[in-house]
Amino acid sequence: MAAQKIGVIGLGSMGLGIAQSLLRAGHRVWGHDLNPAQVARLRAEGAAAETPLQAAARLDVLVSVVLNAAQTEAILFGPEGHAPRLRKGAVVLSCATVSPDFARDMARRCADLGLHYLDAPISGGAVKAAAGQLTIMASGPAQAFDAARPALDAISAAVFTLGDAAGAGSAMKAVNQMLAGIHIAAMAEALTFGLTQGVTPETFLEVISKSAGTSWMLENRAPHVIEGDYSPRSSVDIWPKDLGIVLEIARAAGFTAPITEAALARFSEAAAQGLGAEDDSAVAKVYARAAGLTLPGKGA
Repeated sequence: MAAQKIGVIGLGSMGLGIAQSLLRAGHRVWGHDLNPAQVARLRAEGAAAETPLQAAARLDVLVSVVLNAAQTEAILFGPEGHAPRLRKGAVVLSCATVSPDFARDMARRCADLGLHYLDAPISGGAVKAAAGQLTIMASGPAQAFDAARPALDAISAAVFTLGDAAGAGSAMKAVNQMLAGIHIAAMAEALTFGLTQGVTPETFLEVISKSAGTSWMLENRAPHVIEGDYSPRSSVDIWPKDLGIVLEIARAAGFTAPITEAALARFSEAAAQGLGAEDDSAVAKVYARAAGLTLPGKGA
């Protein structure tokens, strides 16, 4: 596999793992984040001392792992935007959860500059990001896939080619986020309901994980509640944003999504209670507080 020069913008729980996986695969990596400690950590592991903006003209790939559409547009086309500074033929790998229309607009604007754009939302969490085992839901022209292939191989276990134009990848991510958010909220509701019936969280996980009611999110998030550990692997604050995007897309399609609306309300309430920076399993606290229940550890 040919080594590439790759910039990574956004070194949070997912972006840092992506950058580490790229380094491990032998690529030259430049990283940037608003948190200087994350940048220093990546540089200590072998990333270049320059910023991706300083190295933009030399990059083969720019990976954007920022929070949302506004940040994506800012890092590409803002006052210090990277897109006009990238060399023609470079590829932008855009990983944020955004609407399909936004992805199509970014692709058009990148094409105007002679850049390839891959609409490439990711799934798998921080652990899989660090292991280079993400699932990538990608769409874009064949040239974009070809230009990004060495980077994609370094960070993913599965790359789904969903179409030859931007938008399809983001549409699939919206479907995934609908289910993921609902499943986390459902886990929290079922676990706390079990408490009202004398079912301990430990027994809940032991039995349900071997029963038809399980889900990947249940098996991944319920242990956080059991351990009383809400250090953020994926924060509560992500879900009002992502489920909000899902509902915007649904409304544009004339589609009603009442279960998604109910899950969004739970996460919004969690954020309003000051839980936004905690792990998204902390949505269980909303249920526990309302019912006067005590969660393990310092969970309540």
